[in-house]
Amino acid sequence: MENNTNRMKEQILRTSGVNPLKCMRCGKCSGTCPAYDEMEYHPHEFVYMVERGDIEPLLKSESLYKCLSCFACVDRCPRDVEPAKLVEAVRLMVIRQQGQNHLKPDQIPEMLDDELPQQAIVSALRKYAK
Repeated sequence: MENNTNRMKEQILRTSGVNPLKCMRCGKCSGTCPAYDEMEYHPHEFVYMVERGDIEPLLKSESLYKCLSCFACVDRCPRDVEPAKLVEAVRLMVIRQQGQNHLKPDQIPEMLDDELPQQAIVSALRKYAK
């Protein structure tokens, strides 16, 4: 089991290009996150969990789908850790697993309204497998 966890961690780090060891856990990324209140695991917690190899809870977390992919956390990080890239890498890992898609393309039109920013639509489209 530990070997599989290490493989997943290495894949996430390779896909994201992020070094979580640079994180000093200041919380600035989480403080600027517009989806903070909706997330089970906040950006700084996400980075720390990947660093520790605590991947399984992240794979099952709704936080993967609450992240807006706005990269506000990346802009605020004083150490250039880029938490959003880790979220994207874990999300991609989940999407690549059969039957794990949380959003289907035909669900998107019913979510659209005049107030919805285009960035949210693009983010939604990135959260399902083709």
